[in-house]
Amino acid sequence: MRGTLAAQASPQNTRLIMRNRQTQTMAEALTWRPLQLFNYYRIILSALLFILFVSLGDNTLLGNSHPLLYWVGNLLYMLFAIGNAFLIQARLPGFRTLLHIQILADITALTVMMHASGGLPSGLGVLVVIAVAGGGMMLSVRQIYLYAAIASIAMLLEQIAASLASPAHAGNYTQAGFYGLAFFSVAILLHILVGRIRTSEALARQRGIDLANMQQVNDYIIQNMQLGIIVLDRENRIRLINRSARYMLASDDIEPGTALAQVCPALQHQLDEWHMKQRAPGTIQPAEDGPMILPRFADFGGEERAGTLVFLEDTAEITRQSQQLKLASLGRLSASIAHEIRNPLGAISHATQLLGESDYLQKGDLRLLEIIRKHSQRMNTIIENVLQLSRREQTHPEEIILLSWLRRFIEEFATINGLDPDSFEITIEPEDTRVLFDPNHLHQIVWNLCLNAVKYGTPKDGKLKLRLTGGHAPGRAPWLDISDNGPGIPSKQAEQIFEPFYTINKEGTGLGLYICRELSQCNKARLNYIHTTTGGSTFRLSFHDLERNAF
Repeated sequence: MRGTLAAQASPQNTRLIMRNRQTQTMAEALTWRPLQLFNYYRIILSALLFILFVSLGDNTLLGNSHPLLYWVGNLLYMLFAIGNAFLIQARLPGFRTLLHIQILADITALTVMMHASGGLPSGLGVLVVIAVAGGGMMLSVRQIYLYAAIASIAMLLEQIAASLASPAHAGNYTQAGFYGLAFFSVAILLHILVGRIRTSEALARQRGIDLANMQQVNDYIIQNMQLGIIVLDRENRIRLINRSARYMLASDDIEPGTALAQVCPALQHQLDEWHMKQRAPGTIQPAEDGPMILPRFADFGGEERAGTLVFLEDTAEITRQSQQLKLASLGRLSASIAHEIRNPLGAISHATQLLGESDYLQKGDLRLLEIIRKHSQRMNTIIENVLQLSRREQTHPEEIILLSWLRRFIEEFATINGLDPDSFEITIEPEDTRVLFDPNHLHQIVWNLCLNAVKYGTPKDGKLKLRLTGGHAPGRAPWLDISDNGPGIPSKQAEQIFEPFYTINKEGTGLGLYICRELSQCNKARLNYIHTTTGGSTFRLSFHDLERNAF
């Protein structure tokens, strides 16, 4: 059971792992992408400052105080920006570490170039404000204030250095203070903005998790529904199909995008009929040993059809419900008339037995008494079968190893019926195939089928050969075929053999196969007659599939 649950949960776990990986990849992309864009700005800015310095020469304030310092600082800043592009691509040395290095480098390089261009009056301090704001968008709230303080200290140190170098710059401390005020104003604004962004991001992430969980639950429900579901696009190509639908269509390798006509032409025909005439669809049987299914269709997309939703319902469940109603009525009827029939029938049988002991009966009279006795027994058998159907007990399924069970059954059947055990051939692949079935019901079904093969499937030469083959293949429910080498059943009769009271034998009751099918359905199995081209008769018992939770 644990293995079964693990097998069922494995696809769900795989999808969850893939979804988590996709979420993680998306989160990394959303983190590294802004850092990459901001580095593009850094490359363009450094290149533009270098071009202006080289092309304009003395006509610009850039590097007018210390040209060599500006040139070296600008060149190093440009090379740093280009190197960052490769580091971001390689995700080295880590997002947080690289971000801190970049902001410190921005503040340092821009402050150095500002000092080389005449200090605060050059206006390059605005670029430091942009660097702090840009980097702060990717920092935590406390780190935003930290780099605002570092930038303010850098402006103050640059002003002190400029004042020591030239007394003419001594009056720019007020401007340095304004820059510090600008840095902290940006920090406060970013504090509010980043807080709201983080709140919105957390809400969006939670909603994404909720939606992913809801989608996972919906997928699990759809895939494990007993009702088959297929979603078709405008061209009747399969977009989604659940496990029950795959099983009903007898195909486990259906890929999204496959045309419905290629998978099941009969279902495509039903869909075309429904679209053209809006006529209620009828039952179809995609596979010879598969279930009879009743399709239902629904278009979606408004007036212009965007696709079709197909529901596939196994008619076995409808049949079981109908049979339950019939059996309930039959039980009430049989209980009310059982004594009325069996009492006179018992009197007739008893009188026949007494009359048969008379010494004055002629040979013709004895023949008439034998006819009365046989038909009385036949009537009693019919009543017993009807009562058996009406008071049928609840099933008690057990896990049965099919091969060992069949070996014991054949030994018993051959002994009681005086048959040669070599007349039976058992092939079960794999040999450890297990089925869930009521042992008493399985015994009754297989016994009845084998007994019918002995009565009606023995060839003219009298050499009966019964083959019991079955197993459990991937994508298929366990099955058991009971085949003989007799004359087979004509097609017209094969359509009626499971109907109650239908028989070609005048001495039969016509309830044997009907009871077998009823017992099969009680155990969530199916009993079908399989047409073969090699002669003989084959009855297939398709068991409940424990792994797929289907039958």
